[in-house]
Amino acid sequence: MQAIEKKRFTHVGESAHEREAISSYSLTYMQDAMRRFMKNRVAAVCLVIIIILTLMSIFAPIFSPFDYREQHYGHTNAPMGFVCDAEGTVGAVHIFGTDKLGRDVFTRIWMGGRVSLTIAIVCAIIDLIIGVIYGGVSGYFGGTTDIIMMRFLEVINGIPYLIIVILLMMIMPPGMMTIIVAYSLVGWIPMARLVRGQVVALKRQEFVVAAEALGASPARIIARHLLPNTLSVVIVRTTLSIPAVIFTEAYLSYLGLGVQLPMCSWGSLAQTGIENFRLYPNQLIIPAICISLTMLAFNLFGDGLRDAFDPRLRR
Repeated sequence: MQAIEKKRFTHVGESAHEREAISSYSLTYMQDAMRRFMKNRVAAVCLVIIIILTLMSIFAPIFSPFDYREQHYGHTNAPMGFVCDAEGTVGAVHIFGTDKLGRDVFTRIWMGGRVSLTIAIVCAIIDLIIGVIYGGVSGYFGGTTDIIMMRFLEVINGIPYLIIVILLMMIMPPGMMTIIVAYSLVGWIPMARLVRGQVVALKRQEFVVAAEALGASPARIIARHLLPNTLSVVIVRTTLSIPAVIFTEAYLSYLGLGVQLPMCSWGSLAQTGIENFRLYPNQLIIPAICISLTMLAFNLFGDGLRDAFDPRLRR
């Protein structure tokens, strides 16, 4: 039998070197989440919209040639793109026109955005802090402590938010602080329930049992082991709570229970614009678009964060 030469054979498949090679770079949990988030084009576009709205709300009233409180009775209900004459600021343009008192709508829109976003972000931060602490303590200790804390939470949740606002306005002057306090009294309840459920599911995991066996205090276990593992859910919930606060503030301001003159918000601007909607629809349409766009952007951004932070959706 004739021997077959070795050079006539060819290796098929992966070599040992290829099997041991690193196929991709090592990524941390946050890096992997951000990579998957940026692949979600809708969420990335919404993040850009949120940044633009925030920057405009901060800087547009500062660099605008008009004061949001300044009244020019000779320029009442001016159309969009109206150029001031000698009675006002020479050469300045009212991009969105003026209202019934001659105030620049463009400046008031972004000043109202500053107020609405400030209320929303402050309320979201307060809800985050109170809800995480309350839910973490209730979920970790469980038993009688959990029952008492949850029943107290249900009692607070049973009080209508509008009644709390009306009662507070009888004690406190109407304004941003009253809205923040009123919403913060009940707004943290969904966050507390969410964190409590996550902690109950995590507290019997091996790493928590090991920490308890090593003598870690309950405060350390909650702060260092349990809450960081609920971070993704908490971030998503905080993001989704911002549009809820914006809508609530707009609703209260529309009813006249929000910020008071000369301060303005998107809700108060919509309430003012509806009075002249048939003749000057832009005074209502513009704040309504701002409210809708902001709420939509935050909701889609929150959905994108939820998909990015959930490892079960990894492909």
